[in-house]
Amino acid sequence: MNEARRVDTLDVHGVSDASPFVQAAGLHITTVSPTLVEGFIDLGPEHHTPWGMVHGGVYATAVESAASIGASAAVADRGQIAVGLTNVTNFLRPKKAGRVHVRAKAIQQGRTQQVWDVEIADEDGKLVAVGQLRLQNVDGPL
Repeated sequence: MNEARRVDTLDVHGVSDASPFVQAAGLHITTVSPTLVEGFIDLGPEHHTPWGMVHGGVYATAVESAASIGASAAVADRGQIAVGLTNVTNFLRPKKAGRVHVRAKAIQQGRTQQVWDVEIADEDGKLVAVGQLRLQNVDGPL
């Protein structure tokens, strides 16, 4: 599976729907390939901290989820999945509401580990958060 495909639901190792946790974060995946995952989140009050801004955990969840989906797609033909080992997410600007676009790209894919970069940008293309995820390829599904 080297080319990107549009998706309505997740379909990596038989995962047909996002978990309730990912659903609560609001991540919608639109493109999956072994080297690229794209999607979006429509941010609103359900994503807020008590101070009225989007909680950083929403962005960390998007980084972990998008990169894990792509990394798992990259190793699915080997009967493996990829699980996160290190998630470093940097929050660049506060946001209260609106659509953000999530774009995860593989930067290194080895036999046992992968590293992915993720950008989360607002509707004007301004970065809201960036992250990097290091993953381990393991036999799966778990």
